Amino acid sequence: MDDHEILNRPRIMYSCYFKLSREGEQFIPEHVFSYIKSGSLLINDGKQEHLMTAGTFAFYTRDTLAKFVKMPDADNGEFKALSIRLDKDTLQNFSQTYGYSASGKHTTKSSIIKLEPQPVYHGFADSLLAYLEKPDSHSDALLKLKVNEAIMILLETKPEMGDILFDFNEPGKIDLKAFMARNFHFNVDLSRFAYLTGRSLSTFKRDFEKIFSTTPNRWLQQKRLEEAHFLIKEKGKKPSDVYLEVGFENLSHFSFAFKKAFGKAPSQLLSGE
Repeated sequence: MDDHEILNRPRIMYSCYFKLSREGEQFIPEHVFSYIKSGSLLINDGKQEHLMTAGTFAFYTRDTLAKFVKMPDADNGEFKALSIRLDKDTLQNFSQTYGYSASGKHTTKSSIIKLEPQPVYHGFADSLLAYLEKPDSHSDALLKLKVNEAIMILLETKPEMGDILFDFNEPGKIDLKAFMARNFHFNVDLSRFAYLTGRSLSTFKRDFEKIFSTTPNRWLQQKRLEEAHFLIKEKGKKPSDVYLEVGFENLSHFSFAFKKAFGKAPSQLLSGE
């Protein structure tokens, strides 16, 4: 059976994979309430790795860079996960309807929040899965109600989540040099880097060239290649594992760029040729 996503709607996704997968955009644009039904999920947000095992509920904050590795269960060979995307429009409508707002006291720096298991979470997930596993048995209107139910459950079990859910401010301008040094290995568009550093794309490019004396694309490729060289030569990692880790999209492009930069293919460096 091929890997597939059973449902891919604007706000709710039920995914099923049957082999290890590192695919997916490395940016979380909106808050996500997630449940791992089977298998496990390894998430790297650039600061630390988070392992989500079967039965885990978690909350991912918006505007977060992250790499995902989806690992099927060793027994049944499946990775299944439920994700409810809490987009800005939905949260603003919820805020206006029910009178919720952010207090301005939110100080948490964590982008990945593991939620303590609670019966209400499991009850919600089971009720939603009952619909999703039978696509013809539900309507879009029903799923919208389930999204609002997820928001209410989060607020009632963790009231402090209101300061995250209803904070609609965009990222402010931050230190570009420090940010890029921490996050160059995430494979996202320049527009994402610009947004996360509180800049328009044109301002980002202009500030970048003032700081680094080169274009963002050239700097990113050189930085990623240097990191790959270190990981292969000093850490003995395989090129097939390294190229994704440092931010390249495919192995062939990585190998071509690596050989052009260092005069030998990454496989040759690993073998000591």
